Amino acid sequence: MNHQVTLIFIMLISTLGPSIVIAMVGYASVQGLSRNPSASPKILIAMILAFIFAEAIAVISLLTVFNLLG
Repeated sequence: MNHQVTLIFIMLISTLGPSIVIAMVGYASVQGLSRNPSASPKILIAMILAFIFAEAIAVISLLTVFNLLG
């Protein structure tokens, strides 16, 4: 029982961390676009790369948790 609660807590942290990162990146990109709309292509590329890396971390951590469960 205690083992499962620990894994659920780890799963919560592993999904909450990348979600916060995605929110911060989205907020920063909107601020950057409002200040300098002509930098849109550069901001978009950096934003997409940050989203991909954050989601990759989330997927790897969730796969690790599911591996520990089974």
